[in-house]
Amino acid sequence: MTRFVGCIDLHNGQVKQIVGGTLKEDQKEDLKTNFVSQHSSSYYAKLYRDNEVSGCHVIKLGPNNDEAARLALASVPGFLQVGGGINYDNCQEWLEIASKVIVTSWLFNSNGEFQLANLEKISSRCGKDRLVVDLSCRKVEDGTSHKWVVAMNKWQKLTDLELNHDTFSRLSQYADEFLIHAADVEGLCRGVDEALVAKLYEWTEHLPHLKIVYAGGAKSIQDLALMNRLSHGKVDLTYGSSLDIFGGNLVAFKECCEWNHRDHAQ
Repeated sequence: MTRFVGCIDLHNGQVKQIVGGTLKEDQKEDLKTNFVSQHSSSYYAKLYRDNEVSGCHVIKLGPNNDEAARLALASVPGFLQVGGGINYDNCQEWLEIASKVIVTSWLFNSNGEFQLANLEKISSRCGKDRLVVDLSCRKVEDGTSHKWVVAMNKWQKLTDLELNHDTFSRLSQYADEFLIHAADVEGLCRGVDEALVAKLYEWTEHLPHLKIVYAGGAKSIQDLALMNRLSHGKVDLTYGSSLDIFGGNLVAFKECCEWNHRDHAQ
């Protein structure tokens, strides 16, 4: 069954909700922020733990976030995943207080070319059961159809890695979990990318033990049921700007927790 999974997005040391497509490397003036929390990162970490929302992650969006990330992780040791700037050299340090590390840009060179050797290295060091591969993507028109291509560097640079059956088959040898931000709809509260969600199931149906967490556009408590139907319960869902604990008025955190508890009771 699809579950609700929590997120803590950090930007310049604060918990924020940002429109994903506006997050740039240098153009700070173009950044569109939906919400800046008055609470610390540890407040959300404890909130998720106390409500038994497992599998949650902390994402460091750029520099100046290490302190806030460590604060969240240390407040609930071994409970949260962490991503943003994770590489072979620092992954073990983060794993001392995190349940898993999430790796993204380190798997690509500066030209956006996927480096399988890097994935092999970091998987060997962390163990595939403690490694999450972030395959956040953008939709690209391909003639009369479209495809989803992994994006790096705050989702601004397209890589040479396309999401498909072969990609998940290859990469699942090195990680048991994947995080997929649909960058084009991230932070817009206009609905999930239904076509992508359906494809995620199609591409991974042959990998029954693989965990996938989707983020981007969720705007209603009914999206959990929608996600469950489209992915046959394969893909979990995280909410951002629509959630009341992040200043939204579309989805209640309490209802999301109740969904998870109903799921476990069945």
